[in-house]
Amino acid sequence: MGARHECLWPARPPRALCGCPETPSTEQAEGEARPRPSSRLRSSGRGPPASSRRCAAARPGRPRPGARCCTRPAPGPLRRLQPAPPLSPAMLAARLLLRAAPSGRASLHGSARRLRGARVAVVLSGCGVYDGTEIHEASAILVHLSRGGAEVQMYAPDIPQMHVIDHSKGQPTEAESRNVLVESARVARGKITDLAKLSTKDHDAVIFPGGFGAAKNLSTFAVDGKDCKVNGEVERVLKEFHKAGKPIGLCCISPVLAAKVLPGAEVTVGHEEEEGGKWPYAGTAIAIKALGGKHCVKEVTEAHVDVNNKMVTTPAFMCETELHHIFDGIGAMVKGVLKLTGK
Repeated sequence: MGARHECLWPARPPRALCGCPETPSTEQAEGEARPRPSSRLRSSGRGPPASSRRCAAARPGRPRPGARCCTRPAPGPLRRLQPAPPLSPAMLAARLLLRAAPSGRASLHGSARRLRGARVAVVLSGCGVYDGTEIHEASAILVHLSRGGAEVQMYAPDIPQMHVIDHSKGQPTEAESRNVLVESARVARGKITDLAKLSTKDHDAVIFPGGFGAAKNLSTFAVDGKDCKVNGEVERVLKEFHKAGKPIGLCCISPVLAAKVLPGAEVTVGHEEEEGGKWPYAGTAIAIKALGGKHCVKEVTEAHVDVNNKMVTTPAFMCETELHHIFDGIGAMVKGVLKLTGK
């Protein structure tokens, strides 16, 4: 059969049947090496039985004195700690970011932190097209401001409405009174502030939605036309923003407020002819000119930008058309306002 060859067990111990490397016995811990049978002996089946390769503590019966479970670290010199591999530059940078993060969850992308947008005040005039704010217009303004990353605060004057309209009939109700601030809170989901507290220094722009409330509650235009008066707080806000060079946005009927308070302002309420009922309020363009403003003809999907006065207007529901066209026009107005803020 030839000479018998003997060799030492490899430095890496074989795995025990329990799934862990075999724990060396006490004798091996003292430096004794276990002889390893030759490959020929192993192939002939005369090598160490499989049961002898199980860890000492895992063998059935009484454990061998001094044996340790393979799940526990070996004592003394047998426990050799391998040095950790050096970190790659990418891993090192990630670890530094995690340490510098202000909160428990860190972002590895600087762009994930949203930059602060423009601070925009939205002035409401109640709730409902016939005696307050046109709700679709207010909602569209808020959606476009949100998409533009703006911070919004809503305001309304703390005054009684001119009257209350039953919107199912289009007729005034008898012996009923409502407050503009309280009604506007419906649109603002309760987050509303008295217009008297609006300060120009706290905002980068102001926007006025339309609705008959602008002509009935924020002014007397619905009754007095070109001889109308504008609510004192509304007039203050318009003049202060204009003086500070901060943009003003208006839609639907609300441009009449700017035409009255800021003579020479360029605004639009759409077309100047009714055109078979498509522009039922076209006469408002004539009134704007009488108030001292300049009217510019625009389509419902467009907005007019008065660069000199930093004023942006759009027709909105001054036109009888599909809702999405009005939504797009308001989007153009909001976009123009945000662009003028420079943020």
